[in-house]
Amino acid sequence: MGGLFSRLAASQHLLLALLSAWLILTSPWVHMFRGIPRNAGFFDYSHVVLGLVVLVLAVTYTISCLQFGRWRLYFPWLAGQFGATMRDLRALWRREIPSAEGGGLFGALKGLLLVTLLLAAFTGLAWLLLAGSPEAVRWRGYHIVAAQVMSVVFVLHLLAASLHLLEFVRQ
Repeated sequence: MGGLFSRLAASQHLLLALLSAWLILTSPWVHMFRGIPRNAGFFDYSHVVLGLVVLVLAVTYTISCLQFGRWRLYFPWLAGQFGATMRDLRALWRREIPSAEGGGLFGALKGLLLVTLLLAAFTGLAWLLLAGSPEAVRWRGYHIVAAQVMSVVFVLHLLAASLHLLEFVRQ
């Protein structure tokens, strides 16, 4: 059963990465304010449809990541475990690549990415559900901020993964 969850999570991870990258990179061509405009184009509709797909994937991926007590790997501070993160920060200070295991800095970074991804997805859903109302504009603003923060964390996650691939190749 654990193998099935691992394969499912790996597929979800790849799909979320690709779809999130698409949504981020094409967002400058999305022209929605209070809702989907009458003259909406490909990028507007693809953003809405793929955003809803990302919402479902983000929720299911988060659930699969947090099962079997693994939530401690992504949110070590919730369990009062700061040692591994502090160790990894000291390693960075010494220009060393921190460990990818053990609920340290990179695990906490992945947890932060999960949270910001969920925030971007749910604020986008709220914006869509409130389309046409004055509240839609407010939720659009929340969605943009959440997506921008998620984008920064996404780039940091890519950088961390690249560092670990580099370390793997060096060994």
